[in-house]
Amino acid sequence: MVTYSKKEYIVDIIIYMALILISLATLYPFLHVLALSFNDAYDSVKGGIYLIPRKFTLNNYKEVLSYPTLLIAFRNSVLRTVLGTLLNVVFTAMMAYVLSRKDFAARKLFSTLFIITMYVSGGLIPGYLLIRSLGLMNNFMVYIIPGLVWTFCIIVVRSYIEGLPFSLQESAMIDGASDFTIFAKIIFPLCMPTLATIALFYAVHHWNSWFDTYLYASGNKSLTTLQYELQKIIQSASATASNMQNNINPEAMKNKIITPEAVQMAITIVVVTPIIIVYPFLQKYFVKGMTVGAVKG
Repeated sequence: MVTYSKKEYIVDIIIYMALILISLATLYPFLHVLALSFNDAYDSVKGGIYLIPRKFTLNNYKEVLSYPTLLIAFRNSVLRTVLGTLLNVVFTAMMAYVLSRKDFAARKLFSTLFIITMYVSGGLIPGYLLIRSLGLMNNFMVYIIPGLVWTFCIIVVRSYIEGLPFSLQESAMIDGASDFTIFAKIIFPLCMPTLATIALFYAVHHWNSWFDTYLYASGNKSLTTLQYELQKIIQSASATASNMQNNINPEAMKNKIITPEAVQMAITIVVVTPIIIVYPFLQKYFVKGMTVGAVKG
C-alpha cells in the first residue's frame, strides 16, 4: 500500500486547485458567450449575465439563421471543408511518401524548395494575379487548389513514414507491388494517426477561412461561405451598435428582436460548434501526430 506524507498531500492539493482554476479560466469565456447567446437581447444590455441566461430565448439564433444566404454559405463551407480536407490529406500523403523514399534522387532538392516556401511568400498581389491568370476567380476550385498542400504537414507525414520499417516496402517490392500499391495498401493505412492530425489542421483552416472568399469569390453569391457571411453580419451589427450608441432609445430597443451584441454571441456559437463536435474524436490522433512531428524532423 502506497503511503503519502503530509507534504505530498499539500502539493497534490495545490496542483489540483491550480488545474481547476486554469480549467475554469479556459471555459468561462465560452460559457459566458453561450449564456449571452441564449439570453433575451434587450435583457442582456443590462449586464450581470455570467454563466446562466437570465431570460432564456431562441430568438437570437432564429434571427441569425433567418438570413437568406446563410444556408447557401453553410452548404459551401461544409462542401469545401469535406472535399478540401480529403484532397489535402491525400495529396499531402502522396508528396510525403515521395520525399521519404531514399531512392528518390531529388528528395533533398525538393525538400529544400518546399521549406523555403515556409519563410518566403510571393505576397498578396502576386498571388491575386496568379489566381486570376489561372482562371480561378469566382470558381469553387479557388478554395481547393491554391492550398492543396502545406509544407508543415508534408514534413510531419514524411517524418512519420520515415519511422516505419522500410522492410515493409521492400517485401512488397519483391512481391511485384508498384509504388502506388505500396502507398495505397501499406503506407496510407499505417499513417492514419498523423493523417488525422493534419486533417484537423486542414479542416479548421477551410472552415474558418473567409478572406479568400472576399478576394476571389465575392462576385459570385452562390460561392459565398459561412465565415464570409458571418463576417458581413458582424460588420453590419457593429455599424448598428455604433448608431444605437449615438441615439439611445430604450423604447425602440424593446421592439427590436435582437441587439448587435446578441448577433455576435449567437454567431460565435454557430461558428465554433462544428469544430467542438469534431475535435474530441480526433484528439488522441492529434496528440500522437504532433509528438511524432516534434521528435523527428
